[in-house]
Amino acid sequence: MQAISLSDSFSTPAVRLSSVTARYEQNEVFGNLSLEIAAGQFAGIVGPTASGKSTLLKIILGIHSASAGQVELYNHPVNKVRPGTIGYVPQLGSVDWNFPVTVEEVISMGLYTNGRIWPWLSKQERACIQDLACRLGVNDCLQHHISDISGGQRQRAFLARALINNPKLLILDEPTSGVDIKTQHEVLHLLGDFNKEGITILLTTHDLNAVASHLPWVICFNRGIIAQGRPHTIFTNEILTKTYGGDIVIVKYEGHLLIANSTPLKFID
Repeated sequence: MQAISLSDSFSTPAVRLSSVTARYEQNEVFGNLSLEIAAGQFAGIVGPTASGKSTLLKIILGIHSASAGQVELYNHPVNKVRPGTIGYVPQLGSVDWNFPVTVEEVISMGLYTNGRIWPWLSKQERACIQDLACRLGVNDCLQHHISDISGGQRQRAFLARALINNPKLLILDEPTSGVDIKTQHEVLHLLGDFNKEGITILLTTHDLNAVASHLPWVICFNRGIIAQGRPHTIFTNEILTKTYGGDIVIVKYEGHLLIANSTPLKFID
């Protein structure tokens, strides 16, 4: 089920997958998948656990090779894309918080994605780190160990690491997981600001309410694209039942959406 095509206000594809199949050994995650994310888009991928969302991001990043099909970023094969074109924020649950690094060192790691070999930061690079840290609200903890700051500050530090090279495309895996509601909204608001400056953003999330509040485009995914479009268009009983299997309440009130797990599935308008 395909809701509507990408907005006509976007033209050049930042991401294009053509008939892509993803496997782990003999286990197929999804097959014959075609998808375009236009340059300048701010899109979220939603779906249940083990639906293939993270694998899809790994295919786009070139971390996991497609078993079949083509993956292109800005009309180039993913393995030919210039280093630094993509910024990536992984799930924070995969990070070793005991590794002895400061917030400043975490951010500076992003500079090495473009082939840099010198371990010393220049005065200009330190100034860029300071400026970005100020904008993201972590300038006061640059010299703190990464394990000694809050979950929200950690998320901002890794976001700064992904942004320090001025990427054209920013990919985030569950950026609102493990942080409080206030921090979720702050992070998504920041991402919206960076998107307005021209960075294409693609993220995965389980938080349908945050998607409905902040993202202009959403892809419902469960081992394939169930639907894509604007949240108010595709967050319906039919589509969310097909994506999640039911037990979801959708409340529409004065132009706003509220979505929650419940039984039985119902729609309130």
